[in-house]
Amino acid sequence: MTLLDHDLGPAPSTALVVRALQPLVRAEARAEAPAAGVDPADLEQSVWVRLLERPAAAGPPADAARWVRDTVRAEARRARRTARRERPYAGTEPVAGPADCPERAALGAAERRALRSAMARLPGRCPRLLEALLDPGDPTYREIAGELGMSQGSLGPIRSRCLGCLRRMLAAEVVAPSVRG
Repeated sequence: MTLLDHDLGPAPSTALVVRALQPLVRAEARAEAPAAGVDPADLEQSVWVRLLERPAAAGPPADAARWVRDTVRAEARRARRTARRERPYAGTEPVAGPADCPERAALGAAERRALRSAMARLPGRCPRLLEALLDPGDPTYREIAGELGMSQGSLGPIRSRCLGCLRRMLAAEVVAPSVRG
């Protein structure tokens, strides 16, 4: 249900203003929403709320195009500030979202298998070290060093060399994009 489906009250000019400004508000909201990190429809809706909050005595904005542009930008700034300040409570994330779709899960599993396969082909202590670093228990460097029988100070340099080797190995396996034209 859209704003136009509701009874807008005794001021019939409000409905006319909404109908006249709708294409402009929609275009401005779609242009500003990506930079603000919000859904264009949410940004559009907040602009309509600002229009309806104007005092009835003030009537429609004198320069409607400028008012729409300024209001959309102000609401986009407000959305960016809100996104920076607000943090979700732990455990309140949605149960299933686009990241949890079956296609992404299958792609993620395939990528993890390819990574584990490449790690197994690494030389020396690299496979064991990277497996320990990827452990879901998130062990500390001290725990990893104790488990692998290495000094804690040598973990960083060895990890760096192992990751460089892994990066080169995976880069060689990836097909270079073809030139278009």
